[in-house]
Amino acid sequence: MTLALLHTSPVHGPVFDALRDETHPGLELRHIVDESLLDRARAHGPDTVADEVASTLRRAVAEGARAVLCTCSTIGGVAEAVDAGVPVLRVDRPMAAAAVSAGPRVVVLAALESTLGPTAELIEEEAGRAGRPVALVSRLVEGAWARFEAGDTQEYVRRVAAAADEVTDADAIVLAQASMAPARELASTPVPVLSSPRLGLAAGARAVASA
Repeated sequence: MTLALLHTSPVHGPVFDALRDETHPGLELRHIVDESLLDRARAHGPDTVADEVASTLRRAVAEGARAVLCTCSTIGGVAEAVDAGVPVLRVDRPMAAAAVSAGPRVVVLAALESTLGPTAELIEEEAGRAGRPVALVSRLVEGAWARFEAGDTQEYVRRVAAAADEVTDADAIVLAQASMAPARELASTPVPVLSSPRLGLAAGARAVASA
């Protein structure tokens, strides 16, 4: 049974393959990469790529996917809204639920400004579902995305980890983008740092198993 993953960067494929091998051996992953979706969503808003996202997801289902996981936080809400005939998940929803469970003070770190709004909305939605209060602070990690685009992932992750280490007055730190996940291990803050790939893949695996 196949889980299709919609990425907006090719760097995610190996990350999720490694996680699959570690935690869900036997799960077949099919990676779909379209960098233009993020470019256009950043320039004109996520809704402008809704039709193309829907077509991509439905094509993945037609080709055998039993569930779909969108790994891009900027377009996750658009993907999640698609009626594809199978479960369509956004990778950051389980992370948002975990953040809300950790306590009301949540700090969101993002390298892309276009990710801040969707992530904040998601956390507030999860807080509403859980009936929990949330005091949300969103912060952009200045200069980090330029390093990612330049291929300097080591400096990208270092900057994200440094931003996390500046947070001391929170119950949870949310790394808004899947690409930020390695910073979780590098950060030394005592505040719990949450990332999306492991939790998101687990949700995708459960969706495939129950389909």
